[in-house]
Amino acid sequence: MSPSATSAIAATEGIVGETNASTTKKLEAVRPTAILHRTPWRPPVAVSGKGVYITLEDGRTVLDAVGGAAVACIGNGHPAIQQAIKDQVDKLSYVYNMQLSNEPAEELARVLIDSSKGAFELCGLVSGGSEAMEGVIKIARQYFFETNQPQRTKFISRQLSYHGNTVTTLSLSGHPARRLPYEALLDHDHFHQVSPAFAKRFQKPEETEEQYVERLRQELEDKFIALGPDTVIGFVAETVVGATTGCLAAPKGYFRAMKSVCHKYGALFILDEVMSGMGRMGTLHAWESFGDNEAPDIEAVAKGLGGGYASIGAVLVNKRIADGIRDKNGFWKHGHTYQAHPLACAAALAVQKVLADGTLLANARTQGEYLASLLRKRLQGPNALAAPYAFDVRGGGVFWAVEFDFTDPDAPHVDFKGRSFAMIVQARCLENNLIVMGMTGGANVEGTVGDHLIFAPAYNVTKEEVEKIVDIFVDSVEDVLRESFL
Repeated sequence: MSPSATSAIAATEGIVGETNASTTKKLEAVRPTAILHRTPWRPPVAVSGKGVYITLEDGRTVLDAVGGAAVACIGNGHPAIQQAIKDQVDKLSYVYNMQLSNEPAEELARVLIDSSKGAFELCGLVSGGSEAMEGVIKIARQYFFETNQPQRTKFISRQLSYHGNTVTTLSLSGHPARRLPYEALLDHDHFHQVSPAFAKRFQKPEETEEQYVERLRQELEDKFIALGPDTVIGFVAETVVGATTGCLAAPKGYFRAMKSVCHKYGALFILDEVMSGMGRMGTLHAWESFGDNEAPDIEAVAKGLGGGYASIGAVLVNKRIADGIRDKNGFWKHGHTYQAHPLACAAALAVQKVLADGTLLANARTQGEYLASLLRKRLQGPNALAAPYAFDVRGGGVFWAVEFDFTDPDAPHVDFKGRSFAMIVQARCLENNLIVMGMTGGANVEGTVGDHLIFAPAYNVTKEEVEKIVDIFVDSVEDVLRESFL
């Protein structure tokens, strides 16, 4: 990565700490943290939560408009989930899944398979999203090992993607900032990348949507041929890209085209729905609504599976993969201590039962469209202060992002003093009692430019809560802009 990219990342990491320093200084002095945090500042401490609201140690109540990281799909404090966890604690807290299975794990797996409308045959239960993608990599390789194709050792993913925070899943990912410290350790021989499906940034002016999709399809096929078609395990993509580019869906027909290339050469079509799956896009699987309704051979899910009530993920495989494994060894050669944990499975099962009748998914679609319409009106309308910079409002279900662009020479000049606009706004929103997710580096493949902020409220968010989210967010954006005008 270039020195400029490194500087940009350092500036991004520093801004929120600088912005929040005044609000956390007193708390740090009273009770300094012993946690090795993921941020260069001490985050405010949450003490309780109900629905989309979280009460902090300093007494403030904040509205969580992003569900942590698109996790809390039905908010905090749902009585059915609380009761399910309590009941399971009374019955059985832990067994090791290489020795014993457990009732909630068996039932959860059956629910996931039965609700897939025939797309999947078997389910592996894991402890979270990164482990789910690690499990995807391993079961995909195991499938070809078991079916006498050991020469298949390579994966193709996309630039500007994110598939997890282990060393192997970072190798699969195309997230420059998260890869940077570990680049020398990453596997560049078995993991390869093609262009992102990002029409707003990379579709040529003279191209139709169909032509753009065909160019990407041809690029994938060319990559297969360059690597050796019989050496490729599969193509891996987020159905809707999450953190890296912000709620980015592919053009119509894209996934159908990518799947055709995979199956032409006997490789696997693999979807990462850790962030976008399990109802986030308004359908149980994101590919049903944003993936040309093309079911993958293997899929990873996590965040919306347990809704934040427990750490859990799952790997779903179709009949082709299931038969390939069962016909040889018959078992999955992947395991961790807390895999298929009874409490986690009980919580996730209860969450899925709450979602089962589709009412909350319908609400997610309705409120998500309302959220998008308000964001577009307030940020991109003719009299909006942010209009010259609000590059895009995109997403679906209750998974939306606003991307800002400050490169238009005709727009009023702003100066953020080397800091990231997205992170300044995230910090200002928190000061104004709203949690959103600010991200940078999604506007070019080098990860050096771009600002976007993500919204992923609970599926049961109300119209009034959506309006409050937009009011606070727009006020925060406009305050930051006014302070930065030259």
